[in-house]
Amino acid sequence: MQAVCWLLCLGTAGALAVQHKNQVAKQAVKLYQGKGAPHGQSWVAGNCKRLAGLLRQKNVVLKKLAAAADAVGKDQALSEPERHFQVHTLEVIQKELNESEHLVFQAVQSLQRALQGDYRDVVNMKESSRQRLEALREAAIKEEQEYVELVAAEKHQQEAAKSALAQNKTLSMLDEILEDVRKAADRLEEEIEEHAFDNNKQMKGVNIEAVLRVEDEDKSGKRKNKSQYKEVEDDLGLSMLIDSQNNQYVLTKPRDSTMPRADHHFIKDLVSVVMLSLPCGWICTLAGLPPMFGYIICGVLLGPSGLNSIKSMVQVETLGELGVFFTLFVVGLEFSPERLRKVWKTSLQGSCYLSLLMVGAGLLWGEALRIRPTQTVFISTCLSLSSTPLVSRFLAGGSRADKEGDLDYSSVLLGMLVMQDVQLGLFIAVMPTLIQAQSGDLDSFLYGSLRVLYLLAQVLGSLAAVLLLCLLLKSFLIGPYYKKLHAESKGNKEILVLGMAAFVFFMLTVTEFMDVSMELGCFLAGALLSTQGHMVTTEIMGCIEPIRDFLAIIFFASIGLHVFPTFVLYELTILLVLTLTLVIMKFFMAVLVLSVILPPGSRHIRWVVSAGLAQVSEFSFVLGSRARRAGIISREVYLLVLSVTTLSLLLAPVLWRVTTHRLVPRAERKLLT
Repeated sequence: MQAVCWLLCLGTAGALAVQHKNQVAKQAVKLYQGKGAPHGQSWVAGNCKRLAGLLRQKNVVLKKLAAAADAVGKDQALSEPERHFQVHTLEVIQKELNESEHLVFQAVQSLQRALQGDYRDVVNMKESSRQRLEALREAAIKEEQEYVELVAAEKHQQEAAKSALAQNKTLSMLDEILEDVRKAADRLEEEIEEHAFDNNKQMKGVNIEAVLRVEDEDKSGKRKNKSQYKEVEDDLGLSMLIDSQNNQYVLTKPRDSTMPRADHHFIKDLVSVVMLSLPCGWICTLAGLPPMFGYIICGVLLGPSGLNSIKSMVQVETLGELGVFFTLFVVGLEFSPERLRKVWKTSLQGSCYLSLLMVGAGLLWGEALRIRPTQTVFISTCLSLSSTPLVSRFLAGGSRADKEGDLDYSSVLLGMLVMQDVQLGLFIAVMPTLIQAQSGDLDSFLYGSLRVLYLLAQVLGSLAAVLLLCLLLKSFLIGPYYKKLHAESKGNKEILVLGMAAFVFFMLTVTEFMDVSMELGCFLAGALLSTQGHMVTTEIMGCIEPIRDFLAIIFFASIGLHVFPTFVLYELTILLVLTLTLVIMKFFMAVLVLSVILPPGSRHIRWVVSAGLAQVSEFSFVLGSRARRAGIISREVYLLVLSVTTLSLLLAPVLWRVTTHRLVPRAERKLLT
């Protein structure tokens, strides 16, 4: 009843804002008593009097502001910019009054809508809550803008006062210089300020969202007080923003670009990863395990399942991606054109046949377990990919002599892995079609199927264009480019390292622009440089390998950030069964495919190549997260894919070592005989 009374009271006040406040109050009390309210409730009349008085006072103030604006417009003593600024300040004050009144009646409408709704209807209550949340966000944004404008007005008034004071006294030469510098600095800030917020907030698809800003604590563990607020605002690089979904953000580009800033969270995270990777890798080496195990354990210890000390996970993973790029570049350096021509057909056929077999097996399992085809296609394709960086570390860490047998199986294995990276780019492009199929819309699914065929033709055309570009680069650019770098880098390797990195990023950009895998661009960059001979390759390897090794450590540590030992321990039995089944199935599928496509004289290498393919690529983390956000797979399926991928990567070195130690010598003896 009190809520109904308030609605009547505020409605009457809004309609009769120009009347005298006592008349408004008496009418509201009369309406309130007509609804059966008890007598003696003086708070109704008091609040109605107060509201009516505020509305009447607001109208008076608006008239005064209009008169002041007219007076400013007619004042000939003011310059044109000063006149515009004062008028704009008056408009800001008028906007503040109108917005305050609008918020009052918006609250009345919200209350009325809530009273008219059914309290048992959760959907209706949710919609009302969403509308209130949007209104609050928009109100907060408007208030923030008005605050910024008022701060600018205050600054302008202070500068005007300083200018008036300066006119009454003689400025020294130093003061005049500083005044000119101040004006130039103001012009610079106006030129470089992008107004990104104002330009993007009206765009379609842009949502306004409230965030929390968490300030860092000082060394004594206490929050910064009010006197340090300005210093806190100037040190936003150390602040953490948290949205309603518990996503954490750090500053990427400050408003004031003239001041250098550093992301200390990322620096601390990088220092932690490097310092802990050393003992972890050392212990694994002493235990006879690959050091990459130690790097993954380092990520587990520092990640969310361990100490949870990594604040900039996205930045660490991004730096780790550079490790993948340079790893594939080094792989390309080890390929000669003869090796590429020898294995390209086998690599293309083997990777395609293996993916088709995995998808077919996945559909059979999905039919037996009654899983939707879209989920089974996604999971099967995701699990059919193998880790290129992991296998390249196997090949680099082993005792690889320049024997024909070793070169043969490593060429086929790396060639198939590179072709799987190309398939990864195609699969990412096809994911929207899986989302449409998930919704069950037949027309959209048929349209999506045609789109898949179009994308396939587009990828093949892009690959042809990339290969043509590589041929042109090999014929006209690579030789002169390297000779120039070599001549300029005598006594200083910086130019050579920078030139190689620039060429890698150039090829990466080209393949990414043509919607082909970026990893393929890095591989082709190394393959093109390998055409210049063994001496060139050795010199480039000596410069790039230390960078590759450091970034590879970050990459393997970033894999450990997504390992959750508690979940693995809870579901250890089912995860071990799934992982062993997957590894064995991929191993024998690869053996079957290679037995068909390899020539009779090279079929002895199928066991070693299959052992290198019997694990899951780390890119399943990325694909799984995208599929989970799109609704293709559930949270439980995503965690299973994540855990199975991690366990397969951990089992891969064991299977590789057992297979190579037992089968490679036999293969070599067969070749010698």
